[in-house]
Amino acid sequence: MDIVLRSAAVFAFLWFATRAMGKRELSEMSPFDLILLVIMGDLIQQGVTQDDRSVTGAFIAVATMTLLVITLGFVTYRWKRAREVVDGLPLVVIRDGRPLDDLMKYERITTEDLQEQARNIGVDDLKKVRVAILEPEGQFSFVLYDDHADDQKRRKQSNKPKVE
Repeated sequence: MDIVLRSAAVFAFLWFATRAMGKRELSEMSPFDLILLVIMGDLIQQGVTQDDRSVTGAFIAVATMTLLVITLGFVTYRWKRAREVVDGLPLVVIRDGRPLDDLMKYERITTEDLQEQARNIGVDDLKKVRVAILEPEGQFSFVLYDDHADDQKRRKQSNKPKVE
């Protein structure tokens, strides 16, 4: 039972730690971050199983964390409010071509980060972005102004006969 309680405590701590890190940090992993994850795994294992080096102890720890992941998945599937708390909410970081500095500061995102992500999808100027959203997984979604549709509207309006 001791391993189950320690596994649950470590699971809760890891959930809070990853939420505190922020969306962007989790989506961008450097080689150093990968090394840290391996080291953290070893440290966590020592804390969860302590002196128990048995296969049974490892199975109990893995089963406990697996059960918690499955339970969390069911809870977030069943209740929207739980999904918002566990998974997080999307965050608008650009509106009408203008970066929203307060929200970007909250997520520790720079304008350069936004410009880089926009360039990755072929957008050379943030003014072309109607809305940019930082998704809960740390990825950006961009909704661009549709210049093509605007051009078509203008052409239709200019081709209409004038009524006097």
